[in-house]
Amino acid sequence: MPDATVFIVDDDADVRDSLRALLESARFRVDDYASARAFLTAYTPECGGCLVADIRMPDMDGLALQEEVARRQTGLPVIIITGHGDIPLAVRAMKAGAIDFIENVTLG
Repeated sequence: MPDATVFIVDDDADVRDSLRALLESARFRVDDYASARAFLTAYTPECGGCLVADIRMPDMDGLALQEEVARRQTGLPVIIITGHGDIPLAVRAMKAGAIDFIENVTLG
């Protein structure tokens, strides 16, 4: 999918910047958002790609975002990232359809 975009949603600007730099160096198109609400407002179903979301964010966390993306039937694959993961969170994310759960992300 040549127009596919990696959507990064994380409230930490340093993490967003680091992930963007890494993914763009591998020639991915990247859009990033500081909140789940900002992403949901901007996202349209015609946009192909995948979502990389932090699990711990104020207002709406990554798991709630994942559930909303699934509810909207976007077909957007979701990868959950966190620096504070545990087995119950990983299980919940995977059962909700995450394609991966990456723990101990320390970027920036």
